[in-house]
Amino acid sequence: MSQRTETTAPTLPEPAPAPARAPEPPSRLALLGLLLGIVLATLDGTIVGTALPTIVGDLCGLDHFSWVVTAYLLTAAVSTPLWGKLGDLYGRKGGYQASITVFLAGSVLCGLAQDMPQLIAFRALQGLGAGGLFVGAVSLIGTLLPPAQAGRSQSMIGVLLPVAMIGGPLLGGFLTDQLDWRWVFYVNVPVGAVALLLVGLLVRLRTERSRARVDYAGAALLTAGILALTLLGTWAGTTYDWASPQTGGLALLAAAAFAAFVRVERRAPEPVIPPRLFGDRNFTLAQILTFLAGAAMLGAASYLPQYMQFVRGMSSTESGLLLLPLMLGMMGTQLSIGRAVAGGGGYRVYPIVGSVVATAGALALLTVGVHTATAVASTLTFVLGAGLGCLLQPSLLITMNSAELRDMGAASGTNTLLRTIGGSLGVAVLGSVYTGRVTATVTDRLGPDGERLTGGHQLTPALLRGLPEPVRDAFRSGVAGGLHGVMAGTAVLCAATFAAAWLIREVPLRSRADAASTATAASATDAADRA
Repeated sequence: MSQRTETTAPTLPEPAPAPARAPEPPSRLALLGLLLGIVLATLDGTIVGTALPTIVGDLCGLDHFSWVVTAYLLTAAVSTPLWGKLGDLYGRKGGYQASITVFLAGSVLCGLAQDMPQLIAFRALQGLGAGGLFVGAVSLIGTLLPPAQAGRSQSMIGVLLPVAMIGGPLLGGFLTDQLDWRWVFYVNVPVGAVALLLVGLLVRLRTERSRARVDYAGAALLTAGILALTLLGTWAGTTYDWASPQTGGLALLAAAAFAAFVRVERRAPEPVIPPRLFGDRNFTLAQILTFLAGAAMLGAASYLPQYMQFVRGMSSTESGLLLLPLMLGMMGTQLSIGRAVAGGGGYRVYPIVGSVVATAGALALLTVGVHTATAVASTLTFVLGAGLGCLLQPSLLITMNSAELRDMGAASGTNTLLRTIGGSLGVAVLGSVYTGRVTATVTDRLGPDGERLTGGHQLTPALLRGLPEPVRDAFRSGVAGGLHGVMAGTAVLCAATFAAAWLIREVPLRSRADAASTATAASATDAADRA
């Protein structure tokens, strides 16, 4: 009788995951395709402004005037973090191309609109795509280039933003005057088509499709919070008083939605904005800098033209050109920082110095009055712009360096979202200060007539020139005082950035080898999570 012996095959250890290769560095044309998306996103936010009076007259929709802008801002703000997370889960290249496609479809439909309700609906669709343009481009650049090599590319982003802000109104006015207002939207098509072609052919990025489910509860709560906060920034102090029930209700809704969002994100397997990002000290500080600098930049850029037009008697185009020193200051510092960091320099010193320079620039603008020479007022804006450039460029760089490759889309989306929210609230709060100072000054000098003058929204620079001299002097003094209030608030915001900038640590920027090792660790972690 034979005895059977059972043998068990030895268990072999599972092979270690193959080292993840760093993505192939993009060509210059591929980077151009990514940067064109940023041009589209920024340009469309400014090019429509100069065409709006013509659009409203053509479509007979004065009552819905503000919603042409608000609908776009709302959907763009809501979709920004969602595009970032979808790119992380299902592919950043595909997400970026999808956002361009949606944006171009909305642009064409806006150009074909026959009435205001159609235009508002199509602007909302356009904003939905616009939310993925900036975040998609930044996250792809952060994936293809490690922070140690991305300084120059990110400095180019900093240059494109002010160029588009200045060039948008000029291009919008030219197209409206020489062709038709519909070309303000059609002009996006060839630019977007080139971006799609370059990215599709030249950007090579291997993406593994994730099986994780989208965090729908977190997305819904974030959407509700952003909608409430954006409407609060749009309506508070203008449509409704700050102390009105509508304003209070929106503030409570925003606070409740964001509080619930934080709770949901802590439990979600794949949160829209991963809480682990804020476990990094530098990442959190960079978002604080972005929020405050965004509020200061947009607040100042929104109310300086009021001074140029009402006090100095400039046209809309001339007032935009007179803000060139502000934009040149931002462009120059961001280019310089990008080159210095790419050459191996540190970055911590720039936001510290920038906070001091920006504060000094805002305080210098407090000296601007009714009789200040136009050239002097315009030149003083350069100091503020240089300081803001030193804040915004390092913030983006620190954000990209602090996030793992798997979270690059969520990180860039968070950065863009906080800059948008900061700018919206900055305009709202500083606008309330501005309006209060103008109203108080004009009412004090003209009595009830002054209150009626500032209470309406029909006064334009052209109409002001036709009013009696005492009225003109009173209103000019009020606008100068309003600008002083805005600059004082801007100085406070810039000073607050100093505290955050001082706490930043000089963490070495990732090299390509570091990026590859980070990708390997992330792949191993994902494999363990799936197991």
